Amino acid sequence: MPKVYSKALNKTIDTQRIIGKMSGQAGPCLIFLGGIHGNEPSGIFAIKQVFDELAQFMPHFRGTVYGISGNLWALERQERFYKSDLNRLWTRENIEALEASSFVPKNKDEEEQLSIQKTINQILAEETGPFYFFDLHTTSSETIPFITINDSLINRKFTSMYPLPLILGIEEYLDGPLLSYINELGYISLGFESGQHDALASIEHHKIFIYMSLVYGGVIKQDQIPFDNYLNHWKKINPEQRVFYEIFYQHAIKPKEAFKMYPGFLNFQTIPKGKLIAKSNGVPIVLKKTAKIFMPLYQEKGDDGYFLIKRTPTFLLWLSAIIRQLRLDSVFPLLPGVRWSSSKKETMVVNLKIARFITRPLFHLFGYRSKQKNATHISVRNREYNSKKDAYKQEKWYT
Repeated sequence: MPKVYSKALNKTIDTQRIIGKMSGQAGPCLIFLGGIHGNEPSGIFAIKQVFDELAQFMPHFRGTVYGISGNLWALERQERFYKSDLNRLWTRENIEALEASSFVPKNKDEEEQLSIQKTINQILAEETGPFYFFDLHTTSSETIPFITINDSLINRKFTSMYPLPLILGIEEYLDGPLLSYINELGYISLGFESGQHDALASIEHHKIFIYMSLVYGGVIKQDQIPFDNYLNHWKKINPEQRVFYEIFYQHAIKPKEAFKMYPGFLNFQTIPKGKLIAKSNGVPIVLKKTAKIFMPLYQEKGDDGYFLIKRTPTFLLWLSAIIRQLRLDSVFPLLPGVRWSSSKKETMVVNLKIARFITRPLFHLFGYRSKQKNATHISVRNREYNSKKDAYKQEKWYT
C-alpha cells in the first residue's frame, strides 16, 4: 500500500485510490480528491482525518461521500509528478482515447490518470447524484485560501456560498486540468487551494473546507459542526470574501526557458507598476501595470511562472448570467468568419481577423472561453452547454 508523508505533521500514513467512502440516507454524492500533485499531500491527510471523524454524524448523514487519492506514485516519492503533470493530462484527445478504451499509458503519470478515470466512471455509474467534485491543492508560495472554478453558472452559484476569494477562468490558461474534464461532463467542480505545501495550517484549512462543503452540499447540518467558528476563521484571514477575480495574464514558461521568481511575493499581493518580479533567461521581468499577482512559482517543477488577476465587477457577473440564460450567443455565428465547429453548437471557431473585434471579455460574458486553435483561428467553447443544472434544482442552495 502506498505511503504518504507530511512534513507539516512529520507523519507517514498508508493510503490507496479510495481513501474512504461513507453513505447515509438518499442524497447527493460528494467526491474529494487530494494529491493530484505528489508534492501536495495536505489534502490526503485532511481527507483521511475527516473520514476518521465522520462516523459521529450517523445517522444524520445524507448522501454519499468519497475521498480519492491522486498521483499515488508521485505522492509516495514526494515528487510533483514523474514525466507529465497529472493535472494537465485531461485533454480532449486523451479523454476520447480513455473513453474509447484505446488509451495506452506512456508513463507512471498516465497510468495514474487511467486509474483515476476508471474510479470516477465507476462512481458516476453506481451513484445517483447530484454530483459535486472538489480538487484539493496547495501552492508553492504563501497564500490565503481560495477557490478556482471553470466559469459556469452552477459553479458560480454554488461557490458563492463560501466566504473565500473565487478565481474564474483558469481553464483558459491551462491545458488539460482535471476540473475542466469534470465540468465538461456537466457537474459542479471546484478547486480549493488551502495554503503553502508544507504548512500545518494547510491541512486544517482543507479540513474546514471539507466540512463546510458537506454542509453546503446538504450532507450534514450546519449545527453538527462548529460552523460559526469556521466562518470567523475565514473572516480573520481573508480580507475580501466572496469576491470574484479573473485571470488576465499568464507567464507561461517556455521549453528550456530559465525562469526564476524574485523572492518574497505572496499570492493576491498588489504589485506596483515597474516592480521587478522575476527573470527569464537572465532578463529581468518588470510589471507593466499595477496588478495582483497570483500563484507565483516557487518550486522546481511547473510551467506557469505567475498569473495576474483583476476583480470582476458584480454588475458584469449579473449581466453575463442574463445573457447566458437567454442564449444570446446565437448571434455570433451570424458574423462573417464565425461558425459552429459541430452540430452540437457548444464550440465556435473564429477567424483571428474577426476575433480582434470580438474581445475576450465579450466572449466571457456569453459564457465562452477561448483557446488558440491554429495560426488563423481560435476555438471558443461554451461552459453552459453540458451543464446538468436540472440535477441541482432541488438542492437547497440552488433555490
